[in-house]
Amino acid sequence: MNFSLYIAKRYVRSKSKQTAVNIINAVTFWVIVIGAAALFIVLSGFAGLKDFSLSYTNSFDPDLKALPKIGKSFSISESQKTALKKLDGIVAFSNELEDRVYLSHKQKDHIAFIKGVDQNYTEVIAMDSTLYLGDWFNEQQVVTGIGIANLLGLSINSYRSPLELLVPKPGTTSLTQQGPNAKFFNTFPVVLSGVYAVEAELDNKYVFADLALVQALLEKDSSQISGINFKYAQNVEVSQVRNDIQKIFNNAIILKDRKELNSTLYKMLNTENMATYLIFTLVLIIALFNVVGAFIMMILDQQGNSKTLYSLGATIKELRRIYFVQGVIVTFFGGFIGVLIGSLLIWSQLAFEWLKISANLAYPVAYQWINVLIVLGTITVLGIIASKIASSRINKGLLA
Repeated sequence: MNFSLYIAKRYVRSKSKQTAVNIINAVTFWVIVIGAAALFIVLSGFAGLKDFSLSYTNSFDPDLKALPKIGKSFSISESQKTALKKLDGIVAFSNELEDRVYLSHKQKDHIAFIKGVDQNYTEVIAMDSTLYLGDWFNEQQVVTGIGIANLLGLSINSYRSPLELLVPKPGTTSLTQQGPNAKFFNTFPVVLSGVYAVEAELDNKYVFADLALVQALLEKDSSQISGINFKYAQNVEVSQVRNDIQKIFNNAIILKDRKELNSTLYKMLNTENMATYLIFTLVLIIALFNVVGAFIMMILDQQGNSKTLYSLGATIKELRRIYFVQGVIVTFFGGFIGVLIGSLLIWSQLAFEWLKISANLAYPVAYQWINVLIVLGTITVLGIIASKIASSRINKGLLA
C-alpha cells in the first residue's frame, strides 16, 4: 500500500503534457469543491432555520411538563408540592390551568386558550421577556398575544373598556332543563396589562392570567390544574428526575420534554433537512459521472507510465490501487477545501450578518461540526465509488 500511496501522491502533484487533460482535471476538482461547499452551506442554513423555529418554543414550553393521563385536569396536594420543592434536579416549578375561552370586546370576539399560571411561571419560562408592550399581569389582569390585541382592538390598562372572558358553565343538565333565564356562561371582566409578540400562530392563541382567576372562571378548586411546568437544574440526570416526579404522583401523570411537546414540529424540520440533504446528494451523484470520466482521462493520460510500472513488475491490482488512491485523495481534498470555503461564508454570516431576510433580521445559520462530518463523509464515499469505477478500467488490454 505504501508503494501505491507514493505513486498516487506523485500523480496528484504532477501535471499532464496535454492542456486539455489539465483543464478537465481542474474543472473536475472545482466541481467537487463547489458541490461540497454548496452542501455544507445548505445544511448550515437549515440548521439555522431549525434553531430559529425552535427558539419560539422556548418562550412557551418548559424543560419538562406534567400532563394528566386521563381528562383535562388533575389534582395536586400540598404534600406533593412540598415533595416537588425538595427535588434536587428541579430549580423551579409552576402550576397552570388551561382551557378554551371566548373573548369579547366592543362587539368583537375571538376564541383562544386561557392559561392560568402562578407567580413562579416566569421563573420556569422566560415569558415576560417576550413582552412587546406593557407589563406582566397582576390580579384581574391578563396578557395577550399581539394578534389577539389587534383583532379585538384592545388597549393596555383600559379600565373603562375591559375585556370579557366567557367560558361555558360546567354541568350535566341539558340546556332545555335550565330554563329561559339561565346563564350558560361564566363571565369575568379583565384589564389588559401587556402584550407579547413571538410568532403569528402563538400571538393569536393564548391569554395569560392569574391561576386563581382561571380556577374561579372554570369553577375548579385550588388543587385542580392541567399541567406542571418544570425547570431543570444544571448538569441534572434527566431520567432520575422524571422517575422521582412519577413516584410523587404515583404514575398518574404523563411527562413530556420540550421535544416531545413539539414532536410534529421536530419531525417536520428533520424531514425537510433530510429531504434537502438527499436532493443535494443526488446532484453530487450526477456530478460523480463527470468525476469518473475525469479519472478515466487521467488513467489514459498516464497509460505510458502504467505500462512501464507493469513491465517493472507491478501487478494489475497494484496499478488499480494507485489510481484508486489518487481518486480518493483528489475527492477528499476537494471536499475539504469546499467545507473550508463554506465555513468561511457561514462564519462571515454569523459575524457580519450580510444576508438579511428583512431590515432587522439576518438569515439564520448555524455552524455545526456534525455537518462538517456529514459533508466530508458524503464526498469521501462518493469519491471512493467514483475511484473504484474508474480504476477498474485498468486491465491487460490497456497495458498491452
